[in-house]
Amino acid sequence: MTTSTPEHTLEVKGLHAEVAGKEILKGVSLTLKSGELSALMGPNGSGKSTLAYALMGHPKYKVTAGTVTLDGKDLLKLSVDHRARAGLFLGFQYPQEVSGLSLSKFLWTAYMQRHTAENADANGFDADLKRNLGYLGMDDALLKRSLNEGFSGGEKKRVEVLQMATLKPLFAILDEPDSGLDIDAVRSVGETVAKLHRPDAGILLITHYQRILKYVKPDKVFVMVDGAIALSGGRELAEQLEAKGYDWVRLGIAEAA
Repeated sequence: MTTSTPEHTLEVKGLHAEVAGKEILKGVSLTLKSGELSALMGPNGSGKSTLAYALMGHPKYKVTAGTVTLDGKDLLKLSVDHRARAGLFLGFQYPQEVSGLSLSKFLWTAYMQRHTAENADANGFDADLKRNLGYLGMDDALLKRSLNEGFSGGEKKRVEVLQMATLKPLFAILDEPDSGLDIDAVRSVGETVAKLHRPDAGILLITHYQRILKYVKPDKVFVMVDGAIALSGGRELAEQLEAKGYDWVRLGIAEAA
């Protein structure tokens, strides 16, 4: 007897959001589905990170219009922790250091937020953690160190991916996991994200550049310009952006106006 893979949908419709009274998102609409790996690209200041924080519920980012649903559930009515429990995950562009909290303790605590004492699996958690450390090329000595304290840029980004692998969210938003990484680190992070992608989950990877997409190979590419989705397509769209730049998109918008 075969079991079907659960299908999940994260749907954003007409989302507007502001920061300190300034509108940044101007009607963003996109749909993410389980089993798909999507990329969100765009120039600096286009609103990509604002979208990520607004979806996660950061209080600095005020949603003024639009809807966000996960399997029909209204995420905008939920607090940050309840959005995480519902299955949403955000990997930060600039991960924070937390002195005195070991990485292993942080990961276990985060894991327990998604589980009860009855369904928690300590042995399974340890086995997954060891396997994922191997995927990422990380030394398990990092687990004893304070979260991100004294970590290199590459180590911090790997820790974000490790969190995603540990929590197994329904939808993961990775905000520029390639930012500040050298060529080898980009390949390592990209290949690991692709390897950890599950058929019952979706990933939205935010990036400026096509380089990490050589390893991640997205199913969909969304291009954001001036707070809205200007273009969408398959992975070939990322290659066009690499060759033509974002001015090509802006010119197309201007000609269509």
